[in-house]
Amino acid sequence: MSEYPYVQPIPAIELAPLVDPEPERHWLQQALLRWLDDEYLPEAINAQIADRAASIYIRQRLEGENDLGSLLVAIVTEMQAFDFSKSFYGEFTIANAVSDLLTERLKLDRCCGG
Repeated sequence: MSEYPYVQPIPAIELAPLVDPEPERHWLQQALLRWLDDEYLPEAINAQIADRAASIYIRQRLEGENDLGSLLVAIVTEMQAFDFSKSFYGEFTIANAVSDLLTERLKLDRCCGG
C-alpha cells in the first residue's frame, strides 16, 4: 500500500493507432512551428526544429509506439542530437510542446490526462 493512499497515479495516455502518417506529420509540424513562432520570436531554426520533432514522432508511431509518455521520452532523447545553439528552445521544451499539442487536439486535460 502506498504511503500516500490519496495519491492516484496519472493514467497513461494511449493514442489510437496511426492510420495515415502524412497528414498527421503535416499537422504536427505546422502546429509546432506556430507554437514555436508564437512563444518567443519567429526564428528560421524553428522550421527545422518542428520538422525534426514531427519526423521523430511519426517514425515512433510507425514503429508501433502509441503511449504518449514513451513518445515524449523518444522526442527528448532524439532531439538531444539537434543543435539548439541558434534557438531559445531545448529538447525538453519541444517534447513538452508536442505533448501539449497532442493532448489539446484530443481535448484532454494537459495536467492529468483526463
